[in-house]
Amino acid sequence: MAETTKFLIIGGGLEGLAIAWSLADRGETDVLVLERSTLCSGMTGKSSGVVRCHYGTPSLAAMSWYGVDVFTRATEIFGDDMAFRPCGYVVGVGENNVAPLEANVAMQRDLGIAVDFIAHDKMAELWPGMNLDDFAAFAYEPLSGRGEAYITGMAFAASARKLGVKIRQGARVASLLQGSGGWVHGAVLANGDEVHADHVILATGPWAPELAAGVGVDIPVKAQRAQLVLIHQGEPTPEVPVLSDLAGLQYLCREPNGELLVGNSDHAAPEYIDPDNYVNRADEKAIEKNIGKLEHRLPSMPDPRITSSYVGAYDVTPDYNPIIGPSPVAGLFLATGFSGHGFKISPAVGTLVADLLLEGSTQLPNVDPDDFRYSRFAENDPLISLHPYEGAGEMR
Repeated sequence: MAETTKFLIIGGGLEGLAIAWSLADRGETDVLVLERSTLCSGMTGKSSGVVRCHYGTPSLAAMSWYGVDVFTRATEIFGDDMAFRPCGYVVGVGENNVAPLEANVAMQRDLGIAVDFIAHDKMAELWPGMNLDDFAAFAYEPLSGRGEAYITGMAFAASARKLGVKIRQGARVASLLQGSGGWVHGAVLANGDEVHADHVILATGPWAPELAAGVGVDIPVKAQRAQLVLIHQGEPTPEVPVLSDLAGLQYLCREPNGELLVGNSDHAAPEYIDPDNYVNRADEKAIEKNIGKLEHRLPSMPDPRITSSYVGAYDVTPDYNPIIGPSPVAGLFLATGFSGHGFKISPAVGTLVADLLLEGSTQLPNVDPDDFRYSRFAENDPLISLHPYEGAGEMR
């Protein structure tokens, strides 16, 4: 006899677990999550954990703002602070990007997001020792900051389990079950077991295209290489906001131990990888590039040294925005292609998916589910920033 469940979530990463918790929080506890390895062992653990609302698409900005509220109240909601630190977030731009910065901030303020412009002297207080000469303007989100995706995912999992959700690890899905008429009604595991479900939610990040292809759904998602470098300045970095440096096309985050996490914001020449087979360390070219940019931005580091590096993969779509909604085949719901945005919007993703599955619409403020529909690519109607930044691609 096949196992049955109302909601089958394939993927025990951050998004799948956020969806599971949101369904259970709405009273839907007949939920099963299947994870091929251990929870959050895929790309969730590679997230840099930045929490920001600075987007040029209103729906994403609103979803991030919703996330800020949930992260801020995490102890109240989940009994776990999710390791969120409201250290603040700054985006700095050169003269060429002042106009889009001003337009984006105006849009974000209209959504109710706490953001304001700050002058160079204020930025110098927030980030001591930083070279600010090539920045023309800054926008500051005092309530945003940094979190930990793995801890967040596990908090979702613990809360979902308390409400009755079943989570199975070491349960790799080999294929989706598709009946006559094309309806997807479950999954076949690698050991041959079957799980039948009323609704199948595919939340497997860069692994989603392979499973979906088996039922005739072409998901336009690729695994884009993301190289991260950890640097100790020679003394611990003080508490500083996350910096999105759109003049130098990098981002900087203070780690809890005082090191700096340095990431790339230049997506002009993306590299794609096999998410199951890649070298988990930054290459020499990326390290040299990061070091050169960092020495320019922080010229007074007393004794900088690289402590480690690692590589993750963004599950990117052609417009660098997620697919959230029904697939072209009945019974299969997609939540994939988060393109580097997934951590900060994960609370909203859970709510949005639960809303769409249960009600067919959402009450999330200022979020249009149609923005994330699968069909937008075939319709040549990509979701793009209203006010893009020169050189920064679609990540902002």
